[in-house]
Amino acid sequence: MNGVEVVGEGRGGRDAEAAATVGLEELRRRMADFARERDWEQFHSPRNLLLALVGEVGELSEIFQWKGEVPKGLPGWDEAEKVHLGEELADVLLYLVRLSDMCGVDLGSAALRKLEINARKYPASQCKGSSKKHTYYSSRCDVSGNSNGTNHLTSNEEHDNNTSSNNDNNGV
Repeated sequence: MNGVEVVGEGRGGRDAEAAATVGLEELRRRMADFARERDWEQFHSPRNLLLALVGEVGELSEIFQWKGEVPKGLPGWDEAEKVHLGEELADVLLYLVRLSDMCGVDLGSAALRKLEINARKYPASQCKGSSKKHTYYSSRCDVSGNSNGTNHLTSNEEHDNNTSSNNDNNGV
């Protein structure tokens, strides 16, 4: 995110330790303050923030674009590449937090709810070690968490069954 000030002692300093425990509410508050101090709230409509977020995801994607499969821990990456990756990941996170704030969505609660839904969609006893899509396990039960008993996934069932790869985006 252009113009986001970085405060701290660099990697491994006190701010790095504090950042490891920072919560979404702290990020939301600091982003709101940051925008207010610069009179940028006028530009932070949900649409504009979403488009900025998509742009940042594109920049994040460019980092991996020609690297092939990248193993956990990024062996072989130099420190500058890892720092750049961290900056792009932070841009995505900050825009996502700001977008959720401007839409009135409690991102932490929404994420926890989504984890609960995904636990029902992907029961560990049935899908452990498998990358199959949730519709493989069960598409007839209510996995949405809706109290009305409707399954928001049913309308996507036909699409899911017609895709060439049903193992993408597990858990989301």
